[in-house]
Amino acid sequence: MQSLKIYQSLWAMELRGPADENGVVFEHSDEARFEMIAGAGYAGVCLDPAADEITDCLAKKPLFEKHGLECMINAFPKTDDDMRALLQLSKDMNATTFSIIGTVYPLTVPEAVPIVRSWIDIAGDMGVPIMFETHRDCITNDMFFTLELMDAVPEMRLCADFSHYVLGRELALPLSLEFASLFQKLLDRSDCFQGRIASREQIQVPIGFSQHAQWVELFKNWWADGFKSWRARNDDNVDLVFLCELGPPPYGITDAEGHEMSDRWQEALQIKSWAEDIWASFQ
Repeated sequence: MQSLKIYQSLWAMELRGPADENGVVFEHSDEARFEMIAGAGYAGVCLDPAADEITDCLAKKPLFEKHGLECMINAFPKTDDDMRALLQLSKDMNATTFSIIGTVYPLTVPEAVPIVRSWIDIAGDMGVPIMFETHRDCITNDMFFTLELMDAVPEMRLCADFSHYVLGRELALPLSLEFASLFQKLLDRSDCFQGRIASREQIQVPIGFSQHAQWVELFKNWWADGFKSWRARNDDNVDLVFLCELGPPPYGITDAEGHEMSDRWQEALQIKSWAEDIWASFQ
């Protein structure tokens, strides 16, 4: 039987608030973060390493084991050697999911194809299924570029975080039939989905503000369409990972004093609940 597993981003657990009157900036310890995540019923935790952060990630393995949480890797490779090292980290952490945010910037699709194929081949040799996240400031920075790259590399799989393309394309509502078709094409190639809601001018909006209701509805519809597509093309007894990834400031919007204008932890729990309800609607 297919199942939905919802993960929480460890990066999203950072507070990055302003300093108090003593100049201290409070942050939860990793132990406290893992306790919160496990206590809220998440299935796993996502780490976001570049190659020079591998040692720090490995040091967190006992926390995964202690709290019974699975691992997802959102990797930031620049080179083939980075890819090999990050894939080995994925194996060492027993990660269930490996998504790439490749920090290389080819100007044309023909220049990008050999990079993508090389990373797919390396991952295949190491026995790790991979996806390429729809993300700004990386090889999939632009939505149209990514769509062309998908056509050029049919075996390329995606991890869908559409907040980046809503912002990058200054997407207008109501969604045109043309854009709806393009986003469906991306969904049909996606094997993982991420929970963040953007508007055409902001990468991450507070989901409880009434002025953002239309964007909330858009993303919930995308998640429903993505879940439906994934279920139709996958066998039974496989898991779909949905990642709650509400980033700290400057992703999180702050006031003049640097305090966030909404509670990201509670918002993540709300998005988790929405994803669970969407999944249950297919049962």
